[in-house]
Amino acid sequence: MSNNILNTIIQHKLVEVAARKKEVSFAQLEAMPRFEQKLVSLKASIQQVDKKGIIAEFKRQSPSKGIINAQADVETVTTAYEQFGASGISVLTDQSFFGGSLADLSIAVERTIPVLRKEFMVDEFQIVEAKAYGASAILLIAACLTAEQTKVFATQAKSLGLEVLLELHDASELDHICDEVDLVGINNRSLKSFEVNIEHSLQLKARLPKEKLSIAESGIYDVETFRLLKKEGFDGFLMGEYFMKQANPAAAFEAFTQLI
Repeated sequence: MSNNILNTIIQHKLVEVAARKKEVSFAQLEAMPRFEQKLVSLKASIQQVDKKGIIAEFKRQSPSKGIINAQADVETVTTAYEQFGASGISVLTDQSFFGGSLADLSIAVERTIPVLRKEFMVDEFQIVEAKAYGASAILLIAACLTAEQTKVFATQAKSLGLEVLLELHDASELDHICDEVDLVGINNRSLKSFEVNIEHSLQLKARLPKEKLSIAESGIYDVETFRLLKKEGFDGFLMGEYFMKQANPAAAFEAFTQLI
């Protein structure tokens, strides 16, 4: 995803959220049935010794790859993720660029494992929305936010009982890490060139605070890469495209977990 595309998404998201805030109030979100439910910890799930640490993603499309899987059924795929040992589920809720929705999130949270709302967070409204729809955690992308905004959003999330995964792309974003962040993800794919560079990620990982769980994101397309990242100390692995590009993502996930 180039910086130009990222900027386009952010500008679109600001308009989209402003419109949604006119349709739905904070009070209406807080009155939704799932708002008061006890959340399942993504951190704790990733640390379970009987699981592989995979946060398995449901994603229909992306700006860089186009349509990945338009036919996949949320319930079928996320049920398989749960059944075959995923530590968590990630659901893209952006409609315009990723073909996702809050409806997808609503279905995924029926599972017993924690669900991450993967979204371009630009407003605290989206954090309350994540809680109202049953997510256990939210994603904050450092490239979209200042360090100060990250702190504010992470604090808001913690006040609602949500956990926070902060996504970094390079060392210039290390100052976004704050006490309120639970997990730090390193995206193996460059925002500028789309290229996957595992070595770059390993170098950046060495600079992460030891007390934060580390998550490898993107570009994990084979068992060898997974094993390398695990050997180098990553606690979790956010994977979606590898499974979603298969005709049967559920079967692809099951097969992968039997190999690692």
